Amino acid sequence: MYPHKIFGLFYLYGLMIAIGLLAAFAVLFYYGKKKKIEEKFIDFIFYNGIISIAVGFGAAALFQATYNYIENPAAGFKITGSITFMGGLLGGVACFLLVYFLFRKKFKTKLTETLSMFPCAILIAHGFGRIGCFFAGCCHGTETDCFLGVQFPGMDAPVHPTQLYEAAFLFIMFGICFYLLMKKDFKHNLSVYLISYGIFRFLIEYLRGDHRGEFVAGISPSQFWGVFMVVAGVALYFALRYLEKRAARNKKQTEEIEQNQEEKKQ
Repeated sequence: MYPHKIFGLFYLYGLMIAIGLLAAFAVLFYYGKKKKIEEKFIDFIFYNGIISIAVGFGAAALFQATYNYIENPAAGFKITGSITFMGGLLGGVACFLLVYFLFRKKFKTKLTETLSMFPCAILIAHGFGRIGCFFAGCCHGTETDCFLGVQFPGMDAPVHPTQLYEAAFLFIMFGICFYLLMKKDFKHNLSVYLISYGIFRFLIEYLRGDHRGEFVAGISPSQFWGVFMVVAGVALYFALRYLEKRAARNKKQTEEIEQNQEEKKQ
């Protein structure tokens, strides 16, 4: 870990965040080119993504301040430098969807046609972000005598490098989802992401050693949202399956109508 400025200019945490975002947008443009997605739609996703990322960082700070206030109202409601990924994800996604629905009629491409790409972008950006957390010394785990333990500056004992555990998981999931997307044209990456990350985040919270407040007794805020992600992932899978079947049924009916019209002309 290295929680100091490089050449007195920037922190490695910020550098990893920047690399992650660049990698996410690289995935977006690569996918758009390979799948021949409408260019103006890809550009829209890019600019909408930038806006949503900015909103997401604000939401991450707001969510963390809310957790802190619920746990200790006497301290008052204060927005500090502390942020939470789950809050940022929820705020960023909400902003992205709002902007999309405002402008969706301007594009031929539908969001559902590119939905499986978004988890790939989120996973690779988040993976680099967790490496940044390792350099910053935040989001660490509980004390351990395991050979994997890392002793951060200012700590009395080694702790689980949960940042690296999570980064490894995120990069593996990125590889799986990107392969399914590009080679298999898999339509359910978002459900895979929501369910897998929700379960992983719920479990790894038992190793996290940095207290981040709570608003549901007995579980951390991230565990609460982890359960929410799993439920949402399952619901999304069945919703998309329903839409796929309905689209196939409508296509078949249209083809039958066209065939009957051709037969009548003959």
